[in-house]
Amino acid sequence: MRRVFALLLALAAPLPAAAQEVPLKALGRFDGWRENALVGYGLVIGLSGSGDTRQSAVTRQALRNALGRLGTNVESAEISSRNVAVVMVTATLPPSANVGDRIDATIASIGDARSLAGGTLIMTPMLGPDGRTYALAQGQLLVGGHRFDSQLNREQRNYPTSAILQGGATIEASVDSSILKPGGELSFLLAEPSFSTAERIAAGIAGRLGPGIAWARNADEVRVRYAGPAANLTAFLADIERVTVRPDAPPRVVINERTGTVVAGGDVTLSSVVIAQGDIKISVVAENVASQPDFYAGFASDPGGVRSLVVTNTRLSVAQGAGDRTFRFPSTTIADLVQALSNARVDTQRMIGILQAIKAAGALHADLVIR
Repeated sequence: MRRVFALLLALAAPLPAAAQEVPLKALGRFDGWRENALVGYGLVIGLSGSGDTRQSAVTRQALRNALGRLGTNVESAEISSRNVAVVMVTATLPPSANVGDRIDATIASIGDARSLAGGTLIMTPMLGPDGRTYALAQGQLLVGGHRFDSQLNREQRNYPTSAILQGGATIEASVDSSILKPGGELSFLLAEPSFSTAERIAAGIAGRLGPGIAWARNADEVRVRYAGPAANLTAFLADIERVTVRPDAPPRVVINERTGTVVAGGDVTLSSVVIAQGDIKISVVAENVASQPDFYAGFASDPGGVRSLVVTNTRLSVAQGAGDRTFRFPSTTIADLVQALSNARVDTQRMIGILQAIKAAGALHADLVIR
């Protein structure tokens, strides 16, 4: 059966990969259209004795400040509740947002709290990189885990010291990203730099909107000229987003040795190669044997010399499997090779070793990325 399969593979001719066009917005973004990080520092209340301990001075100070803003003056030494935890709140501000929009936030404990389950975040300002408040976060936390402690016993699932605030941050300052440069140009940035893809993008935009309107400035940037009124910019960008381009994907084979995963493009080609793979099994077995001397004989001759002796015997066996296989592949693709090795019952780890050897032999025409 294996000889028949190898013969069919040798006679098979590689099929060219079908060209596939993708929308322009799947290949990159316009310069200036980006998200921004928000961060805040707040308090979670309502915990059932699983909050920060008294040793956390920052928690007592934060609670004292929060109560002071509400008109209650207490000293830090008077605060001993374990129903409070100090947390950091993070969120992502979208490129365009209006006042009143709601976004998700992530909460993580920075004290010694055991769990945030059942807690409520009180009003926390969310600051941007410029120090300006862009959102306010407050609400009930959603914790995907738990932890219970009792008499030095612990039961924990996932990480209960982090939580999600679903739609709990409200935008307080509108954001409108500007992508039009002062000279009336737009800059489209490619996620995967490629001169061929950049030229195809420029040609696709020029073919839809007119010659000379777009040009490739670099492998990762395409410039677009816009001379119309600002009110028509949205329609102009919508026309550009409808452009479809066939990207020039670099030949690459990604191998994850920890999980035994091999991912490659179907059009990655191979030169003619011969693969010899043999089944060799090496087994090392150690056996411990206890030697017990005669007690009375030893006691009669030497009363203090009676002892047991443990002897270790090692057995080494090398088995040459009967299933040695030799495959010869003509010029084909990596997909054909992986399929053939899989049908020949070659496991993933050996397949990874074969691909590495083929790359070292110069028959694999792609970048081999090992993670």
